[in-house]
Amino acid sequence: MRTMMAVIAGAALLLPASAQAMSVAEFLAKANALKAKGFMAMGSPDIKLLRSEVERASDAYRTDLASARAAGRAPHSCPPPKGKAKIGSNELMAEFQSIPAAQRGMSVKSAFYAMMKKRFPCKG
Repeated sequence: MRTMMAVIAGAALLLPASAQAMSVAEFLAKANALKAKGFMAMGSPDIKLLRSEVERASDAYRTDLASARAAGRAPHSCPPPKGKAKIGSNELMAEFQSIPAAQRGMSVKSAFYAMMKKRFPCKG
């Protein structure tokens, strides 16, 4: 049994980071570390990691909206068409930083969904 647990724990370590949901706390820590590096951050792989994390959240969000509409359910929120809702990195960071520290264990995906619901509520 102990050996099996060790194998499972070892296998979890081999999973790519992208397979694990990043928390808002992790996202902000990486983003702030990059910001502190200034120009030297340009070559950091963390830039791509953070961008990919937001892209995955955005893609999942759009997929969930389309699924809700296709099933005749009310959508989570009502954003403009893809590409029209421009949310810059400063806005995203401000939104994530406004999350109380005790709640920053939530996933980037959950925080992204909450931000979109707040910014683009469905009317009527």
